[in-house]
Amino acid sequence: MADKNFILVPVDGSANSDRAVKHAIGLAKAVPGSELHLLNVQPSVGSLVTMFVPKANVDAHHREEGEKAMASAVKLCADAGVKAITHISVGRAGPIIGEFTRRLGCGSVVMGTRGHSGVAGVLLGSVAQDAIAHVEVPICLVK
Repeated sequence: MADKNFILVPVDGSANSDRAVKHAIGLAKAVPGSELHLLNVQPSVGSLVTMFVPKANVDAHHREEGEKAMASAVKLCADAGVKAITHISVGRAGPIIGEFTRRLGCGSVVMGTRGHSGVAGVLLGSVAQDAIAHVEVPICLVK
């Protein structure tokens, strides 16, 4: 069951992602008891890499890159006095965003876009469009 006060914010360290975090912070401050969950999804490495690199090294790489990508979002939340719970996952962003939304019981998702619209957005197959296909709660796209 979704908790209307839990907000999932997929982040990647970009300016668009930071705008989404700022919007989510505003929502969280407006609704007492809100909880922000920041999620970074790292692309998986190819199977060829995992043949030659130990799993622990690959996991450490994903964790380090995820933490770098979340650094600005974590700072924005801290500066605003809003607690944020961080999550790092690996795989295709859309399905993982949907999975985290369900698993955490989030009532909404707030995420940035790259600014593409119309045919460009369809051809690029953006993360936002992929998330829409996998998320069952309202999504606020922040441009």
